Amino acid sequence: MNLSISNLTPFSSLLFGILILMFPKLINYLIAFYLILTGLIGLGILR
Repeated sequence: MNLSISNLTPFSSLLFGILILMFPKLINYLIAFYLILTGLIGLGILR
């Protein structure tokens, strides 16, 4: 299995979901980081 941007998003969503269940107080930081990362990828700044 090759890792690319198209299948990195589901893996990161799964990871963030598990982390939110383990550490619910970090949910705001995790969501902010995820949104910033997906925004940068969507704009083409990160590949």
